[in-house]
Amino acid sequence: MNAPIRSYDPVPSRNVAFLGLGVMGYPMAGHLARAGHAVTVYNRTAAKATAWVAEYGGKSMATPGQAAAGADIVFACVGNDDDLRSVVLGADGAFAHMKPGAIFVDHTTASAEVARELYAAAHALGLHFVDAPVSGGQAGAVNGALTVMCGGDGAPFETIRPVALAFAKAVTLVGVSGAGQLAKMVNQICIAGIVQGLSEAIAFGGNAGLDMKLVLDVIGKGAAQSWQMDNRGKTMVDDKFDFGFAVDWMRKDLGLVLEEARRNGARVPVTALVDQFYADVQQMGGNRWDTSSLIKRLR
Repeated sequence: MNAPIRSYDPVPSRNVAFLGLGVMGYPMAGHLARAGHAVTVYNRTAAKATAWVAEYGGKSMATPGQAAAGADIVFACVGNDDDLRSVVLGADGAFAHMKPGAIFVDHTTASAEVARELYAAAHALGLHFVDAPVSGGQAGAVNGALTVMCGGDGAPFETIRPVALAFAKAVTLVGVSGAGQLAKMVNQICIAGIVQGLSEAIAFGGNAGLDMKLVLDVIGKGAAQSWQMDNRGKTMVDDKFDFGFAVDWMRKDLGLVLEEARRNGARVPVTALVDQFYADVQQMGGNRWDTSSLIKRLR
């Protein structure tokens, strides 16, 4: 799924690195290159980095540290806390090779704890760290329309914001280090509840003999409207789930939510229940189905 051609606001060219070329990182890094930045990439599977360079130009390097050397800003989008530490820390990690004053921007959906840990490690080395998870899924990354919620210090945020707008429609500082990750958890709590409610509504209406595509058109003009209804409602009716944000990824994210809730004392009973519903979908073989596949449990 290649990034489409789009126009970019003029921003001074930066030397940047991008670590992690998965379904999100590959098009995000592509938008940075198309916006005129000098991009060096690293990916654990080198063939993916080679393919990216063939498509967008720039350079690829064999280690995160080599990719990060000389960069003004190092972006990363990897799988989880341990993956993040593996590209940041150690002799081959980004921090050991970044120049003084450079900024590391983490787009991984990870824990607030690891964000604070790496923020402190960066400051000890004269570097900056911004936790910046994204919302919008693969389509948002491809279309350059992600929403980025950031935690960290104001000055580095103001530096990275115009650069990140190459792949985002909104980049907002929501608080201190870790706040970006916490905001992403809020986002996932909202999505979990909305998708379960939409699943129950479509299953109910179907059992009642309603034309649910017509009903969704009608109620989508009222108070029940949501992004999930607009973008996933009719595909749920059609039993199509081969796109979007995978169930495995959602369960990882909800695990972060539940762990943080145990830490801060928040009560999230609906989220905990929906997490178990997603476990049921995994048992059905739906690990890579879109999160809207919650409805499969009800059919």
